[in-house]
Amino acid sequence: MKNLSRLFFVAVLILGFSTSDAQDKNNPWAITIGANAVDVYPVGEDMPQGEYFDEYFNVDDHWNFIPSLSTISVSRYLSDGFTFTAKGSLNRIDKFGSNVDLMTGEETTNNVDDLTYYGLDGRVSYSFMDVINSKTFDPYLGVGGGYTWVDEIGAGTLNGTLGIKFWFTENLGVDFQSTYKHAFEDYLPKHFQHSVGLSFKFGGTDTDGDGVYDHEDACPEEAGLEIFNGCPDSDGDGIQDSKDDCPNTAGLAEFNGCPDTDGDGVVDKDDKCPEVAGLKELAGCPDTDGDGVSDADDKCPNEVGPAANNGCPWPDTDGDGVLDKDDKCPNEAGTVANNGCPEIEPTEEVMETLNEYSRSILFNSGRATFQKQTDQVLQSMVAIFKEYPEASFSLEGHTDSDGSKSMNQALSERRANAVRDYLIANGISSERLSAAGFGEDNPIASNSTSAGKKENRRVEVKLKN
Repeated sequence: MKNLSRLFFVAVLILGFSTSDAQDKNNPWAITIGANAVDVYPVGEDMPQGEYFDEYFNVDDHWNFIPSLSTISVSRYLSDGFTFTAKGSLNRIDKFGSNVDLMTGEETTNNVDDLTYYGLDGRVSYSFMDVINSKTFDPYLGVGGGYTWVDEIGAGTLNGTLGIKFWFTENLGVDFQSTYKHAFEDYLPKHFQHSVGLSFKFGGTDTDGDGVYDHEDACPEEAGLEIFNGCPDSDGDGIQDSKDDCPNTAGLAEFNGCPDTDGDGVVDKDDKCPEVAGLKELAGCPDTDGDGVSDADDKCPNEVGPAANNGCPWPDTDGDGVLDKDDKCPNEAGTVANNGCPEIEPTEEVMETLNEYSRSILFNSGRATFQKQTDQVLQSMVAIFKEYPEASFSLEGHTDSDGSKSMNQALSERRANAVRDYLIANGISSERLSAAGFGEDNPIASNSTSAGKKENRRVEVKLKN
């Protein structure tokens, strides 16, 4: 009981000054409780001691131990694999090396009266567990010092330690270590102290209980996932709530965690038609007739019409190509140039209107085929030609200066003839129409600018006498 009382006293001292260091960053504190053995033989001295490491594992002849709790240590993790440990131990020594009978040469254990042994030591050790990338096998080296009493006579020591820990769980392991103690005074023998004990790590805090310690938990007050540093993913879509625009509805990473049910690229929360694939520019709603008015707002969803008329086409009662809203004579076929009213002979204004239309004809690049949006322009020209059945016209094609002159000449001819062919196909007599190309010879603007080139690419209409 006296020895146990002294060990308890040593443990209290250790807990009193070991407030700065121990095990790992998650559980920085550790307590190890176990037993120790003292061996004064293999330390490189003359009889009754022996050479360094001589009979190092001769437990029966040289190791001194008591069959009870005899060592306790407290550790505190520092950083980068370094740990500080304070250790207290007690023992008794009744084997002190070997004697040799000079007559027989027989070697026997040198027995002594039970000598009390107490040790109070501190060390800094380095763990190689991360170096070898292991979760269970934890070898380490340590260096430090302390004070040791043998039969109540004490001296300081310089200590070197080699140890191995095996971790059964994150918090529980067994610790094997061997320490060489070099005494600074001759009256205290050099010796080895071996120990084995159970180590308990503790001190880590996991407030929300999600298995991620608070010091690594980006959301310590809310249970989450380890892959998100302890932050939650409520809808389980693989995007943590803090980065999820729709944290309670599973969605896609490309939409910051929001769903797109109809797959049209518009997330449901912004989609006016979330069950039907539509267009982004129409807030996710479809436009069946392609007139730029979403079906949800289009009163004529299958017929092209302007937004100003709720997606329905403007009427043209007299069929003269002038919509009723612009036709001053809506019930009588007329001319576009005369605002829907009939004319007898083409005027200068009519010819100007024809040329405004012809110059706005859009061809596909490098070709004599029309772009789709040009159809309305050509139909308007057809309407004007039909208003003057006795008049004849010449169609003249022109290009800019890009490309070779011969290529531009051929292209201008093809485009003029393409307009002529369209008019003939839509009811204009071929005898009333002629076509010619002038290539790049007659520019009306500078070919050194994009705007000028655009003006030079044109078809002109002239009245034939």
